Amino acid sequence: MSTTVSTDLPQRCELRTTLPGPRSLELAQRRTAAVAAGVSSTMPVFVARAGGGVIEDVDGNLLIDLGSGIAVTTVGNSDPRVVAGVQQQVADFTHTCFMISPYEGYVAVAEKLAELTPGDHAKKSALFNSGAEAVENAIKIARHATGRTAVVAADHAYHGRTNLTMALTAKAMPYKKGFGPFASDIYRVPASYPLRDPDGMTGAEAAARSIAIAEKTVGADQIAAFIIEPLQGEGGFIVPAPGYLAAMAAWCKDNGIVFIADEVQSGFARTGTWFMSEQEGVVPDLVTTAKGIAGGLPLAAVTGRAEMMDAVHAGGLGGTYGGNPVACAAALGAIETMAADGLLERAAHIEDIATARLREIQSAHPQLGDIRGRGAMLAIEIVQPGGIEPDAALTGAVAKYCHERGVVVLTCGTFGNVIRLLPPLVIGDELLLEGLGVLAEAFDELA
Repeated sequence: MSTTVSTDLPQRCELRTTLPGPRSLELAQRRTAAVAAGVSSTMPVFVARAGGGVIEDVDGNLLIDLGSGIAVTTVGNSDPRVVAGVQQQVADFTHTCFMISPYEGYVAVAEKLAELTPGDHAKKSALFNSGAEAVENAIKIARHATGRTAVVAADHAYHGRTNLTMALTAKAMPYKKGFGPFASDIYRVPASYPLRDPDGMTGAEAAARSIAIAEKTVGADQIAAFIIEPLQGEGGFIVPAPGYLAAMAAWCKDNGIVFIADEVQSGFARTGTWFMSEQEGVVPDLVTTAKGIAGGLPLAAVTGRAEMMDAVHAGGLGGTYGGNPVACAAALGAIETMAADGLLERAAHIEDIATARLREIQSAHPQLGDIRGRGAMLAIEIVQPGGIEPDAALTGAVAKYCHERGVVVLTCGTFGNVIRLLPPLVIGDELLLEGLGVLAEAFDELA
């Protein structure tokens, strides 16, 4: 399956300097003087242009992008439909605040969300700026609609960096350490983690474990919402065992609990369907989205059952920039590209190509304890040979090897031992395989 890349950037890796180059080093000095140290970067290079599956830095180096800005540039950088929509909208007006003077773009995005998210029930949306903001508002809606306050999240969860979403996020470093106290009435249950669950544990059994803990420690009649990423992101790209999500959704329905699917990273064609929930036969009550929704511009949404969304009083939801008209124009362009250019099918094709290559690497290196994911949201979990003991040191070394050779890969996982692959869906097959070849070389050298 071929793809058309709308960029004049050569689609190859080419290093003209060591990384970082001299111009990036100059900018790094300015950064150190002006940017807070708490804001870190994976790569030590500064970007000049990007397109297709390539990033060009300020020194003219061409890097292979297997990160997509953490699953944001799903349609690539500077997608023509995104660019055209943004240019027209900027020329017309950049902002009025939808809460003051509304505009069609916001409504059109909400209509698209109602059409694309799982389920054929009546839906409505509210638009925001970031995934964390969407999650926080989903919790507000669930609490208001149910009259309850308790919220249950999963082990290995990542839901954001605001105070409430830090409470929902499981990993302490670097997200939570030193930032407490956090929002109250948040509880955690073990989810399904096939590699680390007891041998043979089914999705239904993992759900029974989650439910038993929630009922004993909180009480089903006290819980406003259960929130989970259908394919967990920062926690390690964990795909639950079949049946887990469906069993949890059924329990929520039986007990008047709002089932919130956090599809911020897994949504918008990333996993080969519009939303990961579809692959598990789950229809969430509320869905949170961001990242890939708008081709790189800041936009997020909560979409859910109309009666639930309408439970909140007028003025209870909103924000100055939520649903900015330029971001809405970008979203409409990105969604059109996903549909018109066959990017859902492209994600499935990327999965086939990448998984086959990763299996080849695994056959030579038992440190690849697990290969998992869906579509173009894939990961390898790196372990000590002969078991499942995490090997964070090797993970960091492999990532560093790739970075030094011009391939952008990201690490994640509660134990710091997962490499995640999030290529833009417009990346070419040859470029994808070139990047995975460097990953293979890293294991050959280091494992």
